Amino acid sequence: MSEVQRLYILLCGYEIIPKAISVRGADERFILSEPVCAYLLKTFYGWVLLDTGIDPLHITNPVRQQAYFTMHGMLPPIVRKQHHLERQLSQIGIQLSDIPWIILSHLHFDHTGYLKYCPHARVSVQKREYDEARNSTCLGYIKEDFTSPSIQWDFHEGDWDAFPGLTLLETSGHTPGHQSALIQLPKTGPFILTFDAGDLRENFEHTRPPGSVTDEVNALKSIQRLNALASELNAKIILFHDPNEIQNVRLFPDYYA
Repeated sequence: MSEVQRLYILLCGYEIIPKAISVRGADERFILSEPVCAYLLKTFYGWVLLDTGIDPLHITNPVRQQAYFTMHGMLPPIVRKQHHLERQLSQIGIQLSDIPWIILSHLHFDHTGYLKYCPHARVSVQKREYDEARNSTCLGYIKEDFTSPSIQWDFHEGDWDAFPGLTLLETSGHTPGHQSALIQLPKTGPFILTFDAGDLRENFEHTRPPGSVTDEVNALKSIQRLNALASELNAKIILFHDPNEIQNVRLFPDYYA
């Protein structure tokens, strides 16, 4: 019996990136405004946050914006006040300090921005992801987001069950330790949160790996795995970065139950 009561989808901003980052072989001339999300679960164990969005200071602070984006030829993400995580949480009367558990799909900056502001929380991630990220020179990792000594790490290897109704799935390829999530809801049934295993519906409908991968073979296997699981369970796939589908889901403070 699932111990997840509600699934909230929070829209935390946008990234302006070439489509080729999301779909291998896409035309480099196409530029997409892709949403950045986080997911909040209300459970019998309390609140659980899956990913944490982008730290707004990386954009509003000129030194950080230059260091992390513009000097590398990257457009800074768009994070307005209505996208701020703490502002959204206040709509249902909670704060970051009310969330005792954070689970990360991987450690890229659009998933770890608020992590350093949650020293009270247990933070679960794949051990391989943590090890690779700390030593990586990839621009996707902003190390100040996840190297604070106050972070309470909880490491895992492969698939693991957080509690009844929430299973984390090893879906490496985009990064060495990427994980996705399978959620069982009491009324609406199973949901698969893909995170960055595939950014767009096109990745799953045409079985095309992302353009940004560390292992193309594993990236393709991860998409095939999630497609097969969705078919087997008749599960709804929720995409993290699809600019069209974000407009057609129930956004926070609405929820799925």
